[in-house]
Amino acid sequence: MAKHMDMNRIISIIALGTALFALPSQALAKTPIEGQWKNPKGSVVVRVAACGTAYCGIVVDASAKAKATARKGGTQSLVGTLILSDVRAQRDGSYKGHAFDPKRNIHAPATIRLQGQSILVIRGCVLSGLICKEQRWTRVG
Repeated sequence: MAKHMDMNRIISIIALGTALFALPSQALAKTPIEGQWKNPKGSVVVRVAACGTAYCGIVVDASAKAKATARKGGTQSLVGTLILSDVRAQRDGSYKGHAFDPKRNIHAPATIRLQGQSILVIRGCVLSGLICKEQRWTRVG
């Protein structure tokens, strides 16, 4: 009888351990905006990933022309630059955060929407929404 109780206890401990190991993998499931995206000209690639409790986008590749344009705007090293920051999911399925335009050296509030699985629409506005710019990024790979 004692062996039977010990076996049940061992099975319970194994089941609990398995359940605990399964939790982190569910918490780390990728969101639809995570991945690598290229700008409309194909001159910049941005990796969107979790950054703490929000998401961010960092330039991981850029053409020579894009790098030169960014330098003219005041961004010395385009690769590694934080383009999207503090991006958080909204109830309507969109995301809100901040965008940086290295060409103009402007930071602006941004709204991000996913169209299908392969288009990310980023809209940034300045001057209380009087001037807005929108780009459609395409998923890479």
